Amino acid sequence: MIVRDFHELKKTDKAVADARWTSVRMLLADDGMGFSFHITTLEAGSEHQFHYKHHFESVYCISGKGSITDLGTGETHEIRPGVMYALNLNDKHIVRAEEDLVMACVFNPPVTGTEVHREDGSYAPAGETTS
Repeated sequence: MIVRDFHELKKTDKAVADARWTSVRMLLADDGMGFSFHITTLEAGSEHQFHYKHHFESVYCISGKGSITDLGTGETHEIRPGVMYALNLNDKHIVRAEEDLVMACVFNPPVTGTEVHREDGSYAPAGETTS
């Protein structure tokens, strides 16, 4: 059994920050679960373009308000507490945070915790560290 405390992990190297977001990685690839689990906060007023070409992601909004735009279709959807979205087609997208957005995120395959977003908004495939 794995038990971890978000508030404790926030003080460790499991808390990763970049361009106006912070992600606390609660489960990673080396935990052997087949997915990774993160609590990610996007700062109010921020906009982020992502394209997870090598990962599927599911996101559940815990708190805050914002939107997600599917860049393939142009459709925009509201994000608010209780809303989930899943990037089941490796969808290129933009997330906009009107308020601080606190989200629970699951990645498959799991991330290792050392990934950084590449210029195109993706993470490298599992096992690859550079673009």
